Amino acid sequence: MKVSQTKLILFTAFFFVFFDNLAFFSHVIEVYPVSPKNIGFLISLAVGLTSVIVLLLSLVSSRYTTKPVFILLLLISSLASYFMNNYNVIIDHIMIQNLVQTDINEVNDLITLKLIGYFFLLGVLPSIIICRVKIQPVSWKQLIVTKLASIGISILIVFAMVLFFSKFYTSFFREHKPLRYYTNPTYYIYSFGKYLNKTFNNAAVVIQPMGADAHGPAEDLERRLVILVVGEAVRADRLSLNGYSRETTPLLEKEDVVSFSQVHSCGTSTSYSVPCMFSVFPRKQFSSRKGESTENLLDVLKHAGVHVLWRENNSDSKGVALRVKYQDYRRPDNNPVCDVECRDVGMLAGLQQYVDTRPKGNIIIVLHQMGNHGPAYYKRYPAEYERFTPVCRTNQFDECTKEEINNAYDNAVLYTDYFLSQVIAFLKNNTDRFEAAMVYMSDHGESLGEHGVYLHGLPFAMAPDEQTHIGAMIWLDDRFKIDKKALRNKSEFPFSHDNLFHTILGLLRVQTSLYDKNMDIISG
Repeated sequence: MKVSQTKLILFTAFFFVFFDNLAFFSHVIEVYPVSPKNIGFLISLAVGLTSVIVLLLSLVSSRYTTKPVFILLLLISSLASYFMNNYNVIIDHIMIQNLVQTDINEVNDLITLKLIGYFFLLGVLPSIIICRVKIQPVSWKQLIVTKLASIGISILIVFAMVLFFSKFYTSFFREHKPLRYYTNPTYYIYSFGKYLNKTFNNAAVVIQPMGADAHGPAEDLERRLVILVVGEAVRADRLSLNGYSRETTPLLEKEDVVSFSQVHSCGTSTSYSVPCMFSVFPRKQFSSRKGESTENLLDVLKHAGVHVLWRENNSDSKGVALRVKYQDYRRPDNNPVCDVECRDVGMLAGLQQYVDTRPKGNIIIVLHQMGNHGPAYYKRYPAEYERFTPVCRTNQFDECTKEEINNAYDNAVLYTDYFLSQVIAFLKNNTDRFEAAMVYMSDHGESLGEHGVYLHGLPFAMAPDEQTHIGAMIWLDDRFKIDKKALRNKSEFPFSHDNLFHTILGLLRVQTSLYDKNMDIISG
């Protein structure tokens, strides 16, 4: 079958609008319900989006690029449709950064039969049709004229729609900006360009030193051992320490732990939050570029002579531990506690030897958990921690009830409770030589179906509280000369990832011009 290039562009644009934009139109209808008043505007949105996609496809189409580019967009858009329709996620530049940094285990957790179905029906099948179609050959002159006509008509239609329904588009563009984030493929193409610009602009990254003046206290004081646990996707409202009705932290409740119930993250994804929480820059000043190009908390501690170790059981340190000792505990050759996956508690193996071989100086150990990494919450804990049943035993949430999803998530929290209690037990065994402390902060929260949203990763400005309101706590042994009652009085103060940098510096008595006493949770 032969078709003109213009017809192929139109058919492909129609396919994108009517098959790959279910999430977009679903969210639009929530704001502008189908009614006689809104129906004209809703039709104009479909016409306008089709025109924008025609414009985009016209720009990239040529004798040699049309089929490869259209097929690539169809395949990617089928996957984008799956995640937007089923998890209500948005494919922005931070989500693309997450995808680039994702490891094979995380990818495996996301693969489902439904995803394969989307990929085949919305990606592979239309791609086969495009492969089989023959584009009618035209001269270069005809091609240029046709292309200019398509572009011109598309622009005119878009302007006409906006002008004719200007009252609607005023609120659409100004008051409901997040709706545009769901357009497929236009928004992820824009986001990919933004990601490339942020990643490769000024290609050579020069690391700016931070805290070169850092040093320990002048007087001879007791050594300190601090374990900083970076949690994964744990919400503050799912800890019984914070009043959750289910007993998800029974072991920690037996310890002298101070849980801070009003802590918020600086991002909604691991790839953004982890560099941010270790940065001296507060959330409003932080960017991924700054995270890559400036030294972080671990560098400052190293400058001060503190022994620094990072143990990893998630994906990686997201660049934070590039210049300190790093150990990968995602593999059985390092981690002795592995079944369907390697467990967080295995990161404690051999840790005593590391401490014993550092006879002088303060020590900080960072343990990066797998924690509550979704959607396969049921994999995040051994069978004996499956207290809340029935559970969702798949990564395909549409096959599970909300109760089953929440049960699996809470069981994973229960296992984190056990892991943290073992961290405290380890520290207690070293209090004859150290003043010991544990600091726990999750990297971000997690949506569990509230408002139809799952997982995490929404842009911070539109993210629900469930994705930013995180679990955080501190345990200090009795040798710390700290008023714990005063510290408990701060348990409901509004803190954030911004406080971590200064709190750790204060715990390890590091003196530097970067330290801000007012940002130290423990100070005072």
